[in-house]
Order: sequence, then C-alpha cells, then structure tokens
Amino acid sequence: MSRRAWVLFAAMAVIWGIPYLLIKVAVGELTPPSLVFLRTGGGALLLLPLAAARGDLRALVPRWRAVVLYTVVEIGIPWLLLSEAELRLTSSAAGLLVATVPLIGAILAQATGASDRMGLREFGGLLVGLTGVAALVGLDFSRGDALAYGEMVVVTVCYAVGPMIIVRRLQGVPTLGVVAASLTLTALAYAPAGILQLPAALPSARVIAAVATLAVLCTAVAFLVFFALIAEAGPIRATLITYVNPAVALSLGVLLLHEPLTVGAAAGLVLIVLGSFLSTRRRPAPGSARRVEPATERDARTPSAAAP
Repeated sequence: MSRRAWVLFAAMAVIWGIPYLLIKVAVGELTPPSLVFLRTGGGALLLLPLAAARGDLRALVPRWRAVVLYTVVEIGIPWLLLSEAELRLTSSAAGLLVATVPLIGAILAQATGASDRMGLREFGGLLVGLTGVAALVGLDFSRGDALAYGEMVVVTVCYAVGPMIIVRRLQGVPTLGVVAASLTLTALAYAPAGILQLPAALPSARVIAAVATLAVLCTAVAFLVFFALIAEAGPIRATLITYVNPAVALSLGVLLLHEPLTVGAAAGLVLIVLGSFLSTRRRPAPGSARRVEPATERDARTPSAAAP
C-alpha cells in the first residue's frame, strides 16, 4: 500500500478501536437508547448536508426499502445491543467478540452460495477463530452474563449481514448517501425513547466528551476516512482493520478502564484474529500473485467493514 494508505489504515485502526471504551464510559450515565440517539443524531448532522450537497441522496430513492433494511441491520439493532451488552461486559470483551464478524461473514457467504467452496485453510481458520471465542467466553464468563453474550452474537451477525445487503441490493449506490440516510433514520427512530430517557441532570464532562467523540470522530469522520482508505487501497485491504481493532480495544480497556488482562482475553485475541485472517483471506488468481490492481470508483462505493 502507499504511504497515504498506511496513514489512513492506522487512523482507522484507532478510530474504530476506541468506540468500545467510549461506549463503556457513556452507558455509565446514559441509557442505550439515549446513547444511540445522540451518536447517530450527531453523525447525521455532519454527514447529511455533505451527502445532500453531493447529490448522493437522490440515488437512494428507488432503493429505499434496501436502505431501510440496511439501516436496521447495520446500525439500528447492533448499536443498541452493543450498548446494552457493555452494561455487563468489559469493553475489551466486546471488542474481541466483534472481531468474529469476518468468521460469521465467511460462514454466511458459504451458506448462501456467495463465495467459493471453503478449502482446508478456510475451514481451519473458522475452527481456530471459534476456539478463540470459546477461550474468551469460557475463561471470562464470570465477567458478563449469558444475555450480554447473546446480544453480542446478534451484533456480530448483523455486522456480517450488513455488507451483504450492500453488495446484493445497494451495489453502485453512493456509500456516503447510504450512511448519512441510515444515521438519520436511526436517529429519528430512537428520538422518542432517547429523548425521554435523557438524564434530568447534565451528564459529567467525561460522558459528554465520550458521546461527542463517538458522534464526530467514530461515526462522521470515521466513515469519511474509511471511504478514503477504500479508494486508496481497495476494499479488500481496507477490511484488514478488522484484525487490528480488537487489539486497540483490549489495550485501551486495560490501560484506561483498568480492565483485567485475563488469559481468556489474551488467548481469544490471538485465536480470533488468526482465525478471521485464515478464513477470509482470498487466494490469488493464477499468475496474479504479483499484480496489484488500483482501487476503482466502484470500490470506493462499496463498504466492506462494520462500524462499531
């Protein structure tokens, strides 16, 4: 990758590695619906005018049903359940469990015929990754509960299904328009509950800073940087941030929230990342091992990773 691509890659690894820490801080004083409303509302205020100015919203009208479906699956359900789960799970555990998204995506793609038949390496990668989940959940189960882990299962499945909706039903539609519309629809849907459940007193400066960072940096800025990364390096390389984000989430949880670095977390991190890499790594076509294709405009319009 180019130097610019590496800079964008490093930025995304951090930007989408810190939401778990910030969500953990925010739900200390805000309910999950209020947090989702504030985060999506803030992101929408920044991205919607930009998408409208570029004319990206008009292209969504003929496919509004797919946009609504994508909104529910990619943002509406998982962002609420992730916030709910972090009431009982550490931010480190949540970040590590989201790292299973590539594993689940590989399984769903195989089950729906969206990919070639899995080889020995890919199947082995699935087993390695699932072993990592077992290590994380099995050894650290006392730090959460069954409901929280169940919510995280739904979160990871939603994040795996979201890109499939884009590929199958929103191919070629401007991504910025989809994201801006999705954030706006989610904010409107959560507005009644989110506003009613806002605390009577102003939250602490720590929580306000966490929510503002989630809305501005981890949502609005993150998507813009991610689009730039896809355009610079292509959608396949851009998804590699999925393998780095869990390490960032784990490190921040241990350093800033004083969450314990357990054997299960350490083993789970290594196995989940290794399994995800093995099960989703694409084989090069014959004779193309040394050929690098430049990113195209079509690449830049196809999101390939889930936003935490």
